Amino acid sequence: MTADAHPYRVALTGGIASGKTTVADLFAALGVPVIDTDLIARQVVEPGQPALAAVVAAFGPDVLDAEGRLDRRRMRERIFADPTARQQLNAILHPAIRAELERQSRAAGGPYQVLVIPLLTEGGRRDHVDRVLLVDVPEALQVERLMWRDGVTREQAQASLNAQATRAQRLAMADDVVRNTGQVDELRERVAELHQRYLQLAEQPKG
Repeated sequence: MTADAHPYRVALTGGIASGKTTVADLFAALGVPVIDTDLIARQVVEPGQPALAAVVAAFGPDVLDAEGRLDRRRMRERIFADPTARQQLNAILHPAIRAELERQSRAAGGPYQVLVIPLLTEGGRRDHVDRVLLVDVPEALQVERLMWRDGVTREQAQASLNAQATRAQRLAMADDVVRNTGQVDELRERVAELHQRYLQLAEQPKG
């Protein structure tokens, strides 16, 4: 691998409560490096990180909690009500997340890597990955899972879904699909099949 190349990278995406974590864990159990952008998004706003200082400069110190950490609930409420604020926050965080993703990817090695990117479809870009794997579930099942997982009402769960890309939009971007409507054993079998396929794809020359 040349200095400016990266390993073969599979973006794992899917809507809220679709089962991305379960699928990612199954790949990890096979020894595949898994890098989660949700975790990176938390890391880049830890106290002392430049991105957190930029957020405070843009939105004021009231976005911090008593311990000097980002108050995520307050920040979510603020950007939910103000699209301009959301764009401003994204302009600060996305470059920091992307840079840290690249750093972790180059350090992780492996014949291929799984990058967990929940909002890949919403971002509209896939130029930094080689393949897209979608964890797909019917919307009605997402709503039920979200109500059970987060203890929210059906209306609240539906509102969370409405704020994301549609199922059709995700399917249009996907190269591979995992249907997460059955048992874990079925998921494990499907992931094992994809694992072999990705190992083969990773051996093929790029370009």
